[in-house]
Amino acid sequence: QVQLVESGGGLVQTGGSLRLSCVASGLTFGSYTMGWFRQAPGKEREFVAAVSRSGGFTYPANSVKGRFTISRDNAKNTVYLQMNSLKPEDTAVYYCAAGRFSGGSVWYGVKRRDELDYWGQGTQVTVSS
Repeated sequence: QVQLVESGGGLVQTGGSLRLSCVASGLTFGSYTMGWFRQAPGKEREFVAAVSRSGGFTYPANSVKGRFTISRDNAKNTVYLQMNSLKPEDTAVYYCAAGRFSGGSVWYGVKRRDELDYWGQGTQVTVSS
């Protein structure tokens, strides 16, 4: 039974920071590339960032490059998203996902949930102005 459980969301002011965590269980964590998506009400799901299986390569979306950092700790079965310089437009539900890809660049083109293997339930991030 695979589970991805996100945590760390909340309310923060513009310019603030949050660190999201996603703990995976029931899978061989190091065999999956991991990533984050977000979705605001009435908008389509947006790719945020992905990280390679070993953590050596990251693939941030242009919208968050320079502000967000994705990382993983395979010993803890955890992927992180450090979010700095937050803006109101970052407000969304953030989802952790896992995919059986050899690399991470394919994540930029993911549009459907079923293109990836597992998804968490999401954690709300709200950035106030």
